[in-house]
Formats: sequence, C-alpha cells, structure tokens
Amino acid sequence: MTLDAEQFAVTLLQSMSEAVVYADAKGRIQYWNTGAERIFGYAAADALGQSLDIIIPQSLRGRHWEGYDKTMQTGTTRYGAGDLLAVPALRKDGARISIEFTVTVFHDLSDKILGIAAIIRDATRRFEEIKALRQRAAAASS
Repeated sequence: MTLDAEQFAVTLLQSMSEAVVYADAKGRIQYWNTGAERIFGYAAADALGQSLDIIIPQSLRGRHWEGYDKTMQTGTTRYGAGDLLAVPALRKDGARISIEFTVTVFHDLSDKILGIAAIIRDATRRFEEIKALRQRAAAASS
C-alpha cells in the first residue's frame, strides 16, 4: 500500500515536533500544528485567527512587524534560504523562551504574497547551556 502525497504532507505537518505556523499577509495565524501547541502552550483553536503578537515579546514587536511588512512587500527574506533566525518568544503562560526558525513565503498564482510559514524549534535548553558555559568561562578567566 502506498502513501498518498497529500495525506503524507498533512500527517507530517500536523504531527512533527517542530512548530509549523502559517500567518496571512496581515500576520493572523491561519495554521498551528501540534508542535506549536507544545512549544507555545496555545491550543490551535485558541491561536487560529490571532495576531502573531501572542508569541512575540512586547519589546520586539516593532522590529518584528517592520521585517514582516518588508517581506510582505518584497516577497524576500534571508530566513527563507536556510539561515536561522534566533529570537526570544512568549509562551501562553508568559514564560519567555528562545526559538530558532526558517520561513517560507507563499504566493498565489499571480505572484501576490499570501503569507509566511515558519518552521520553529524551541532552542531554550541549548541557549541556557551556552549562556551557562559562557558564564563559567568568564568566571574562570577572571
């Protein structure tokens, strides 16, 4: 028995441990997989239709929306070519976490930009380990 390509894609996107989040051109969440539920703490029903602001720390929203709007206007982003963006994010419980992600810009058939999908990994543990190593190295050299 062979696996249908569409069913494969749906199963993969919905069940992967990384968050898959798609937001339309206005920054409203249109897709939120189980990985996003696990990482950010919001059920899909609570996240869908909401602004990406639910996961962006207040202090970073201006910079985020500046970059988002530029991508919506130009259709280009350096984070779509495999470069990772590492930034702080917010969980539903208010905890600040560290995430890394890449994005893919979606266009319609007339090349109009529809939105952006991000594949997001929680990098908090690694970030904290690196921070602790740097602190130990700084303490050892002083």
